[in-house]
Amino acid sequence: MKTVSTLISNIPASPTLAVNDKAKALQAAGHDIIPLAGGDPDFDTPPHIIEAAIAAIQRGDTHYPSPMKGIPPLLRAIADKMERENGIIVDPMREIIVTPGGKWALYLALASILNAEDEVLILEPYWVSYPPLVTLAGGVPVLVGLDSERNFEITAVSIRQHLTPKTKAIMVNSPNNPTGRVLTADEMNIIADIAKEADLYVIADEIYEKLIFDGTHISLASLPNMAERTLTINGFSKAYAMTGWRLGWLAAPRQIMDLAVKLNGQTISSAATFTMHAAVAALTGTQEIINTMRDSYQQRRDYMVAALNNIDGVQCRSIEGAFYLFPSFPDSGLNSVQLAEKLLTEASVAGTPGIAFGQSGEGHVRFAISTAMADLERAIERIAKVKWVQ
Repeated sequence: MKTVSTLISNIPASPTLAVNDKAKALQAAGHDIIPLAGGDPDFDTPPHIIEAAIAAIQRGDTHYPSPMKGIPPLLRAIADKMERENGIIVDPMREIIVTPGGKWALYLALASILNAEDEVLILEPYWVSYPPLVTLAGGVPVLVGLDSERNFEITAVSIRQHLTPKTKAIMVNSPNNPTGRVLTADEMNIIADIAKEADLYVIADEIYEKLIFDGTHISLASLPNMAERTLTINGFSKAYAMTGWRLGWLAAPRQIMDLAVKLNGQTISSAATFTMHAAVAALTGTQEIINTMRDSYQQRRDYMVAALNNIDGVQCRSIEGAFYLFPSFPDSGLNSVQLAEKLLTEASVAGTPGIAFGQSGEGHVRFAISTAMADLERAIERIAKVKWVQ
């Protein structure tokens, strides 16, 4: 037999999915596991969004969309949203593509700008899929370690020391998964200044922009002279509790979008037509679900941060956005994989080891607070019974 793909063989499996799978296996075996390793909101998709999808199916909108990159009402709704909320002006028909999930939007963005050996700076801690996506798109991920002691603050020095003639882009995620940080105006300006000085693209992952408790969301493409070099990724999963609908979008300068559309046409073709009609309803209908979820997550954040810090041997910073906590266990003598294993075996709580998000995440475990408060309270009770000081 001929060999299989070495490229894909060398791509690591998702550690988040691995923890989830192990937790589900234990649950199937009868164990009472509290799952805090995922990132799926515990809210249902609002009825008016579901009804829009059903209506589209019933009137026969089950064929290929026209154009394939997105139905015009949705492209216009996205453009209107970006101008109104983010201060970004985009051509709805030439600079936006709707994708089956935000992850595919990220891949299209990377594949459309990268050539072999082009380097992409990835700020640690990062979402686990960033490095594999860069590799799959033909680039080289370059990891930029940030200091946990300084709350993973982005500095010009931390970025500049990783620049080379091969650097092509910087990936930015705010609010951040896994740290829950919302980047400050100073940090955004540092990124923008370096991108302009070094002639880099910036890939801005804004999937959690609606879930901010403290601070203000800043879209990089809205900063002076940044629209021409910024590729913005967003979607419906987190803001509208639509994870299973698999809908995202990419907004990018025209010459990049032309390549993204070409690649999309030769691979997945399009997102599902009737889900696009649901997305129109999401953007143009009531936004109350966003306020409801954000308020609930903020309540959970406040409870969990205080409760974790009351446990001997556990330290947890508050977060400005998203729905993840990133506590550390400095006196445990354990690395993050061992910490996650101890949580699972001794507390029956599933968390994702911090090393999954880069070396800067070592010593931490990520907890998703996108689960019911009752489960979070049970998780705290269990974690408090475990010895975390060596």
